[in-house]
Amino acid sequence: MESRRGPLKSAVPSNVVSPVRRCSRTACGRPAVATLTYVYADSTAVLGPLATYAEPHCYDLCAEHSERLTAPRGWEVVRLSDCSAPARPSGDDLEALANAVREAARPQERAAEAGGAGAGPRRADPMEVARRGHLRVLRSPDS
Repeated sequence: MESRRGPLKSAVPSNVVSPVRRCSRTACGRPAVATLTYVYADSTAVLGPLATYAEPHCYDLCAEHSERLTAPRGWEVVRLSDCSAPARPSGDDLEALANAVREAARPQERAAEAGGAGAGPRRADPMEVARRGHLRVLRSPDS
């Protein structure tokens, strides 16, 4: 837009404005990771994942302020988990993966003990070394 005095200049330089939402706490410039909403009828503070867009009656908080959040006396804090975040593997998941790797390695060890090249009935596919159910152990194309 042009005025009589020349082009209008922004009061805030464009390199200062950031597309990242910041923590609503005074003097905190860290990026927001959670949104806080108060449900006055239930005396509840709800802290959940960062909202899709900024709401007028919600507060965006950084990780530090969201962890230290306390509610007024008589109020309850409800912390909603972030379902969009990738789930960390549990001990059971890691154990299952380790067992699958061990199981896949066993037929290859047996073939080496039986005479090396694995002269069994499954030599139709030169890349296949062993099979366990629907899983196949394949030889590297380099060897």
